[in-house]
Amino acid sequence: MTSPERPGSPLAGQGRSIADEAEGFLLVNAEREQAQYEAETLCARLPWLTTGQAEDLTRHYVDQRLGLTRQALQAIADRAKRLRGEYETRYATLRRTLLKRYAAGVTVLLACAFGATCLALTTR
Repeated sequence: MTSPERPGSPLAGQGRSIADEAEGFLLVNAEREQAQYEAETLCARLPWLTTGQAEDLTRHYVDQRLGLTRQALQAIADRAKRLRGEYETRYATLRRTLLKRYAAGVTVLLACAFGATCLALTTR
């Protein structure tokens, strides 16, 4: 039976996807808890707020903070995607150049070998 840990198994991608989702959930939850803590700290420094006002301010703060975090992460993901495209293009160009140089080198080597063989045969 195929083990889920093996890279070639059908479940390997699914396991990674589940792990990525779990990691994302934990990161969002940690960000939400941090925003909640910051909002509560802010409200504690404003003793004149009523309970309802403090709850409303906390909710708005957490929502805004999560929105800003989402925007920042989206900008990072977009930039990473653009960089990946640029790097893949550059890699393909370098690979083509290397292949051309390798082919030219092999051609020169074969031409030299052929020339040396012809010279050796004609000098006998």
